[in-house]
Amino acid sequence: MMTSTAYLAHLGDRVRGWRTENGVTRKALALSSGVSERYLAQLESGAGNISVLLLRRIAHAMSVPVEELVREQDAAPKRRRIALIGLRGAGKSTLGEKLAAALEVPFVELDREVEREAGAPLGEVFSMYGQDGFRRFERRALSRVLKAHRSVVIAASGSLVTAPETYRLLLENCFCIWLKASPEEHMQRVMAQGDLRPFRGRSAALDEIRRLLADRDGLYARADAAVDTTHRPLKQTLAELRRALEKA
Repeated sequence: MMTSTAYLAHLGDRVRGWRTENGVTRKALALSSGVSERYLAQLESGAGNISVLLLRRIAHAMSVPVEELVREQDAAPKRRRIALIGLRGAGKSTLGEKLAAALEVPFVELDREVEREAGAPLGEVFSMYGQDGFRRFERRALSRVLKAHRSVVIAASGSLVTAPETYRLLLENCFCIWLKASPEEHMQRVMAQGDLRPFRGRSAALDEIRRLLADRDGLYARADAAVDTTHRPLKQTLAELRRALEKA
């Protein structure tokens, strides 16, 4: 059973996540529920201590069953859902597909689900909606995938970890594994893909990869496990992934 602190934090995440997904401001939810904006802020930060009646009013304003807000997170799906994170070129798609086949579960590449959500290729999503629009589609796509699959292997985008709410959703519902690689290895794999997006060109790509890895190191490190793929054959890395899951 969750501790009181963890339970309130989880409840706050649900309310905040619903607002983000539905584009509702805290002020708007406060007005429609009759609960003060200050109290909603406390609730979303995990510092709430809400009465049943107040919670009922918030659930009614959100048009969700109150039991959906208060149910405790089931730990079982987290163990059955596996998410691979890391910078482009870490091997998330290749390893994810093979891991899913070995575990006999579906494989989902989240970028493709974003395209489905937006009804357009990724390049067009960024050009039409910008980074903020992409993030909204990404969160909605992840929420849909989590609802649809109790067992799944997900390959997340390299930048998902920089979207706090979406990353929190992934960490709470999936066993996250950081696929690590050296900057040089990332560079070689990205070049092999024939696409240096979003880097500014081959001459600057390696420096950009080093910078991204340094900037995101602490974020990737929040994963439940890490597997280094540098100079390791696919079969060996896949075996290490299986061992990481067995330890969990």
